[in-house]
Amino acid sequence: MRNAAANPLVRARGSKGGRAAAPYRLMVVDDSAVIRGLLTRSLEADPEVEVLASASNGEMALSALSRHDIEIVILDIEMPVMDGLTALPKLLAAKPGLKVIIASTLTRRGADISMKALAAGAADYLTKPGASALTSADQFKRELLEKVKALGQARRRAVGVAAPQPAARGVAEAAFEPAHEPQRRVIALRPGARDVPEIVAIGSSTGGPQALFHVTAALKGAVKQPIFITQHMPATFTTILAEHLARASGCHAAEGVDGEPVQGGRIYVAPGDFHMTVQVERGEKVVRLLKTPPENFCRPSVDPMLRSVAAVYGARALSLILTGMGHDGLAGGRAVVEAGGTVIAQDEASSVVWGMPGSVALAGLCSAVLPLDEIGPFIGRLSMRAGR
Repeated sequence: MRNAAANPLVRARGSKGGRAAAPYRLMVVDDSAVIRGLLTRSLEADPEVEVLASASNGEMALSALSRHDIEIVILDIEMPVMDGLTALPKLLAAKPGLKVIIASTLTRRGADISMKALAAGAADYLTKPGASALTSADQFKRELLEKVKALGQARRRAVGVAAPQPAARGVAEAAFEPAHEPQRRVIALRPGARDVPEIVAIGSSTGGPQALFHVTAALKGAVKQPIFITQHMPATFTTILAEHLARASGCHAAEGVDGEPVQGGRIYVAPGDFHMTVQVERGEKVVRLLKTPPENFCRPSVDPMLRSVAAVYGARALSLILTGMGHDGLAGGRAVVEAGGTVIAQDEASSVVWGMPGSVALAGLCSAVLPLDEIGPFIGRLSMRAGR
């Protein structure tokens, strides 16, 4: 968008012509003109994205939303006049189906506010570097575009609108695309394990915190098994996630600590920048945190957790794959099934992005593919049933 950094609210450039489908339509909301300009330039370097408007506070964002057909909003938290947390529910009410990505600082306060925003309906979050570092923050720019495209694709699929034709992609970008077109494939379910599970292992990414709050709240007091969770998040954010999960579930929830014994009725969250696994040492199951290379471009990654769960618990492992981009959890889910365990997944309609759950469902690994509201009760029934 031309002159985005100079003006708090400006009209978009002309429409791009000659494409099979329109680019994803965005608005950038940040009180810093420098940040708005840098974000806009980073986004519009990709032909699949167009920034229609920018705004310097929540009030101006609401005004812009009434004049532009926006699909995705990048929303800063701390702004004058109307901050992002106040604006968020107003934006969502003004345009149902709008996807909002919260732009947050990598601080404890930023993480806590981001969790509140996700619980209030934001689709995802980004941790942004400072203005001086943003110009060279390639990882941030890549993640920004990946999330914008994944959310835009999910929104358009839900309403039956074509997504932009993708340009040539590198391997890293392609890894975050959904593994299959879900509407073109039939999901074949497999029988679940007959054994009562001894552990519940959950993987999630985009939209995951909201789904995790929902599932763990539904499990309150019903599950006596340990629950392992790997959510794609950086350090500090995983600390805050565990605290919010403790409040939602009423259970003891904390980041996993290397070497601690695994206890029933507790929630263990993979800390940011560590893979979390379970191992048997001297006859006792313990948590092990690994700094091995990222898998699926992530650390923590779901696959190492599920491989370890399959190796230790075998047929008594229950795995759940929730909403998220890409296919992390596919290889690990296959290991769980091959060991005799059970895999279930969130369905497409209730997922923010159906990449991760779609990959395991369409690979024929699941014994159930369920709406979010049904997952907690389903796990509760499996966890408390008598052996057959």
